[in-house]
Amino acid sequence: MDPQPRRRDPRAQSPTESSSDELAAGSDHDEAERRRASWTMQKGFTPLRPKKSGRLYSESESPDELAVDADEYWRSSRKRNRRSPSPVNRAIIRDDHSQGGSDDPAEGDVTGSDENQAVDADNWSDGSATPLAPPPPPKPEHLNYKEKFVMHGHLRGVSVVQFSPDCTMIASASADASLRIWDTASGRLIHIFDGHLAGISTLAWTPNGDWIATGSDDKTIRFWNVNNLKAHDKVFDGHKNFVYQIAFTPKGNILISGSYDEAVFMWDVRRAQIIRTLPAHSDPVAGIDVVYDGTLIASCALDGLIRIWDTHSGQCLRTLVMEDNPPATCVKFSPNGKYVLAWTLDGCIRMWNYVESRVVKTFQGHVNNTFSLSGCFGAYGARHATYDEPLCFAVSGSEDGSILFWDIVSKQIMQRLEGHSDAVLCVHTGELNGKRMVVSSGADKTVRLWEEVDENATGFDDNASSRGATPTPESHWQNTTPTLDSDGDNAMADVSAVPSTAANPAEDVMMA
Repeated sequence: MDPQPRRRDPRAQSPTESSSDELAAGSDHDEAERRRASWTMQKGFTPLRPKKSGRLYSESESPDELAVDADEYWRSSRKRNRRSPSPVNRAIIRDDHSQGGSDDPAEGDVTGSDENQAVDADNWSDGSATPLAPPPPPKPEHLNYKEKFVMHGHLRGVSVVQFSPDCTMIASASADASLRIWDTASGRLIHIFDGHLAGISTLAWTPNGDWIATGSDDKTIRFWNVNNLKAHDKVFDGHKNFVYQIAFTPKGNILISGSYDEAVFMWDVRRAQIIRTLPAHSDPVAGIDVVYDGTLIASCALDGLIRIWDTHSGQCLRTLVMEDNPPATCVKFSPNGKYVLAWTLDGCIRMWNYVESRVVKTFQGHVNNTFSLSGCFGAYGARHATYDEPLCFAVSGSEDGSILFWDIVSKQIMQRLEGHSDAVLCVHTGELNGKRMVVSSGADKTVRLWEEVDENATGFDDNASSRGATPTPESHWQNTTPTLDSDGDNAMADVSAVPSTAANPAEDVMMA
């Protein structure tokens, strides 16, 4: 006898009689039947509701709450579970309901619309938002250096002055053949070195600050130890004429010297011997400088030429010359090594891009027709602020007894210091204990120390004006406008930093 066909449970015939758990399982009846068979075998077992599928609730005919229309279900769900609205929008919602507004977002529910939900989210997030960095302080429009000390003692004009590497001491050399060491903090004299037979034209500190080298009109270079206050027993003798300018490489093991004998010498400092002689110019060499990493040497001479040399090979890499060819008396590398600043006897200071052999800036306003003046670069403005433009200046003395500061970018004169009674031959910048300073020397036999002060500070030096320091009126530097160079004002003035890989050269300016 054929077995009776197995009858299907009649409860599964109508969707309206099935449980909500079966409906949530989807349309696969076989799978639902297997689950139902297993459930009926376990009395009292309460099955877990399956995860919600993508099926629309309106497809079910069950009286269970999940079977109601989707729009009605979600409206009622929001009404039951709506969290407390934002404090900002609470009054608006209260007014809406008091006027009989519907819970449906399309009928005016404030928190139901995307626009108002975004506003509500913004209002909640404002309390924990990360504060933005404050904008940089405004760029200073002028400098405020005041005279701090006047150091007397030299018997003739002071040809050169320099801060020590740590700026705790000042070295000055004079046509009286003496080298004097001063304490920066107090301005008192520490020691006098004598030994040269003629006036001293140049000096240089070793990078560690233990020794000072001086070049003299007696054609020699001598070393002086500032720790034991004794002279080195070896004399660097080799030039055939006045030694006019010297500079150390960064390691201090090589000394570069320029002389009136038209040659540039490279000295081994330990052995006091000449390593290489560069037939540099056809006129006396007046200026020498070494780039920050020691790979390049710059020299200038009264023949008007500026030459860039490779330190390792001694090869001349570039020769820079102006059309009118004025005598060049001083040359300085920018701290990042990309430019050189050259003083010439036509009353101009030119900043050269020596790679492209062109002048990018020309600074004017000082007087320079006779003496070999020298200066350097410096920084101003807030130390940890970020500016759109590099805050750097060039500073130089003038034959009329003043000291001028030019902004590197705008070329405007930011300050003019008056104090010397004769030509200011040398200016050098430094910083000690967070204070920026400038030291100057001149033909009036004095060395003067200037310190940058806050314009709002009081009680700095009430007697400064009595010693000759005259604050510069604001209108003075504002009305003095240097002449533009032939290349205009578009050159980047990134002159105060070690070279970097930044795409914009101006970005690496303030890293010196």
